[in-house]
Amino acid sequence: MMSDDVKEKNIETKTARTRAEKQMEHRKRIKRTLVACAMGILVGGLSFYLSGDVNPVTGLQPNAPIGIILLLAGIVFQKQVFMLLKIDYMEITGKDWFYQGFMTFALWFITWTLMLTSNVL
Repeated sequence: MMSDDVKEKNIETKTARTRAEKQMEHRKRIKRTLVACAMGILVGGLSFYLSGDVNPVTGLQPNAPIGIILLLAGIVFQKQVFMLLKIDYMEITGKDWFYQGFMTFALWFITWTLMLTSNVL
């Protein structure tokens, strides 16, 4: 009996979102994902160009830790980009920040790896 009352209260407190609200939320998530992807590509390119010349034998760069530092800076800098784009960063949860960081890492890694394995200079 008690659990039925609790279930009814939970159902009543949740408001049904309209289609426009769902679309607006979806657009916000797309903007955040695009920021993470663009930041990853940008930081991956910067990592390649700022880490030094590629050793043709090993395929490594002498200052590779600079790339990792740039990745971390790119993840942190997203908050400022959100402010510029007028995205409410205060509503982003820990899980969302993890997603933002992972997407930035994934695109950074792909970009830097592609540039290291090709003859881009």
